Amino acid sequence: MNLLENHPIDAIAIGQTATYSKTLTERDVILFAACSGDVNPVHLDKTYAATTQFGEPIGHGMWTGALVSAAIATRLPGPGSVYRSQSLSFKHPVKIGDTVTVTLTVAEIKEKIKLVTLDCEAHNQDGKLIAKGVAEVIAPALKQSLAPGHVPEIQLGT
Repeated sequence: MNLLENHPIDAIAIGQTATYSKTLTERDVILFAACSGDVNPVHLDKTYAATTQFGEPIGHGMWTGALVSAAIATRLPGPGSVYRSQSLSFKHPVKIGDTVTVTLTVAEIKEKIKLVTLDCEAHNQDGKLIAKGVAEVIAPALKQSLAPGHVPEIQLGT
């Protein structure tokens, strides 16, 4: 089992980076729509999406935002961090089959209040910038290694 290891505030440095990648599947789009309530046809209806500027279904913008959250929660600073704020600007759509890699870069550290500012960028498998922004995170005080939480298998039905 791979443990999740965090970076406490005293182990974080300006310029430090971490990445997190995931490939968008049709299942991801359906599950994201179900849990978020965003049932815009551009995400779920192939016939409708074909009439849009995208020509096919696209992933939810906040799916990419959720990858930023996953990167913060599992990579930098990792478990024990508190996600305080996020700005995010979407540059290009994510299509089913695209692999998105989020890169977090430490831009500022306010050690007294354990606040870390992270520059966030998401690129697809072709290196195209998908989204960029800035996050503020309260870093943990203590080093931890934890088992990841268990996600049960979810069955999709029609």
